[in-house]
Amino acid sequence: MLLSDFHYDLPESLIARYPAEPRSASRLLHLDGRSGALADRGVADLPQLLRAGDLLVFNDTRVVPARLFGTKVSGGRVELLLERLLGGSRAIVQLRASKSAQPGTRIHVTGGPLATVTGRDGDFWVVEFDAPASEVFERHGEMPLPPYIDRPAEPLDRERYQTVYAKTPGAVAAPTAGLHFDIALLEACRAAGAEFAYVTLHVGAGTFQPVRVQEIAAHRMHAELLEVGAATVRAVEAAQVRGSRVIAVGTTAVRALETAAQGGRLTPYAGETRLFITPGCRFRVVDALVTNFHLPQSTLLMLVCAFAGREPVLQAYRHAVAAGYRFFSYGDAMFIEPAPAALEPRGVP
Repeated sequence: MLLSDFHYDLPESLIARYPAEPRSASRLLHLDGRSGALADRGVADLPQLLRAGDLLVFNDTRVVPARLFGTKVSGGRVELLLERLLGGSRAIVQLRASKSAQPGTRIHVTGGPLATVTGRDGDFWVVEFDAPASEVFERHGEMPLPPYIDRPAEPLDRERYQTVYAKTPGAVAAPTAGLHFDIALLEACRAAGAEFAYVTLHVGAGTFQPVRVQEIAAHRMHAELLEVGAATVRAVEAAQVRGSRVIAVGTTAVRALETAAQGGRLTPYAGETRLFITPGCRFRVVDALVTNFHLPQSTLLMLVCAFAGREPVLQAYRHAVAAGYRFFSYGDAMFIEPAPAALEPRGVP
């Protein structure tokens, strides 16, 4: 398949630059992948779409204030965007500067300590701070809003670019489907009979890197760290035994679950994933999906097309554009039921 197969036209005016207030006030487009039928709803209506016994799986990663600014000791402004904490004082970052950095380059972090560039890691740089790296970012970093939001981070983003159930620090981008859930909505989902489980996938800065090849099969995904624990595996198995749906809240939850099931069945997993889900892939675990609207020609849009069919998804996007839905991280959401061909036959574990 070609990159151009996943294009759609989006007016810039529909890119959401601020979140809805309250969180659950966003709109929700319901896509039935079996028929292609669409229904306009609100996120607050999600409990009405749930069945007693459904298992909602959330990504509990916590966004790090991952953008630092500084100056080279030799002169020149620098921006660092965290890709991954390596432990201790070291981190992998994207580095922007007027003149390319080199190993040994020393950087004054604005308001903070010195950092030293120690080498390359593919498209990224490894830096070592004169303090624990996690503390440097927490104290001196800004929330790493995606480039399409096109404004500086503001104090409100410390709260709103973070899910209410965020727990494990490590992400540099929010699992944005989860941004719609406030305490009231979570309680309403429980009252509808849903159960909850959690995975952790630390979204990396590479999530914003465009696909640069025309043949999408040639694209190589960036690596992201994830963990699917034994308690979540047991919760999924119990849902499958009782015939209930496993509903992923966000594409990151999908990738975590499906990575942990690459051996044929879901098992506990901790490590990296480069899983690239495209049309033709079949889903072993996930039965329904809550997700935001994704960028044209992005790997996340390809995942959604794999789940519900390329043409039904693109038709849903065209409908959303015509109906004035808000797009991307701070935008509206979809509830997607899959095309039958996308699911592996479900057996009892």
